[in-house]
Amino acid sequence: MFFGTYTPKLDEKGRLFLPAKFRDQLTEGLVVTRGQERCLTVWSMAEFEGMTDRLRAAPVTNKGARDYVRMLFAAASQEVPDKQGRISIPGSLREYASLTKDVVVIGSMNRIEIWDPTAWNTYSEEQEQKFSELSDEVFPGI
Repeated sequence: MFFGTYTPKLDEKGRLFLPAKFRDQLTEGLVVTRGQERCLTVWSMAEFEGMTDRLRAAPVTNKGARDYVRMLFAAASQEVPDKQGRISIPGSLREYASLTKDVVVIGSMNRIEIWDPTAWNTYSEEQEQKFSELSDEVFPGI
């Protein structure tokens, strides 16, 4: 499980030091691809394979499923962290998420998200009130 917020930096080659707390779960490899809200999503290989199995079950006649699969897989990059815990973020993905040097890395349960700091701050501020309101919707009766 991934949780917490970290602020590493991309190096001049577009590599990211993964937070130390995340590295053990990603030593076998990972997939980094587009996420929603113009962030990047990092999945462990096991999680990505599980999601792939679920997507295979979607009917190819469903346009939404086809569109989602195309966008997700066309941008995907398989990576293996190096001995220092770094992964390469392809230029096209850095451009998609407006990543330069400073980034925000958040744990999001079964995945990691990589955000441009300004985009994360804006999103986080916009969601703060909704977070309080969503608890009844997500956890009814608690």
